[in-house]
Amino acid sequence: MAADEDDSHYFVREIEKNDSCTLKVKQCYLGDVGCVVWDAAIVLAKYLETKQFYEPSSGVNAWAGRSVVELGAGTGVVGLMAATLGAEVTVTDLEDLQTLLKVNIQENKALVSGSITAKVLKWGEDVSDFLPPPHFILMADCIYYEQSIVPLVECLKLLSGPDTCIICCYEQRTEGVNPQVERQFFQLLQRHFSCEEIPEDKQDPEFSSPDIHILHIRRKV
Repeated sequence: MAADEDDSHYFVREIEKNDSCTLKVKQCYLGDVGCVVWDAAIVLAKYLETKQFYEPSSGVNAWAGRSVVELGAGTGVVGLMAATLGAEVTVTDLEDLQTLLKVNIQENKALVSGSITAKVLKWGEDVSDFLPPPHFILMADCIYYEQSIVPLVECLKLLSGPDTCIICCYEQRTEGVNPQVERQFFQLLQRHFSCEEIPEDKQDPEFSSPDIHILHIRRKV
């Protein structure tokens, strides 16, 4: 694979799972925002392991066999975590991030107990390849770019069904246009969806932050 030809393009971020296995996620030295592991992605990935979703000792596994689509996957760390917990995952992003996604899937395939594939998905465009609606849609730090707000909400409308749980994690940023972009996103979102914020005590005790928010989002009936 192209990635193996020159590992000098990459540096690795290790994320330890609760079972002591380690996800090894390659990031690019050069590239756009999708080429690095953002803090919100780590917080969301570790949230998937919390006991409300996954507690092997008591037989709880909300991920086993469930269909999951990750939007704006970047390095793929969130989708990879879900796949190691037994989910059937499709990680999506633009064409120029497919190589990095595939490298990271290959790098961690020994830990995957479900399945994981990478596909191109441009927000606001046709989603028929990803239907029927998945059980879960995951998105970490996708709310930062004003031009993408309308297509992102449109994508969520097209992709989600009445039983889909969208789990959105984002870092609240106070500089520049960020507050305005967040406000626009939630105003648009709340026309079609209801949002529930997850308190910090239900998140991973080590990987959480007052600036990073996790929301469960569902279609309004």
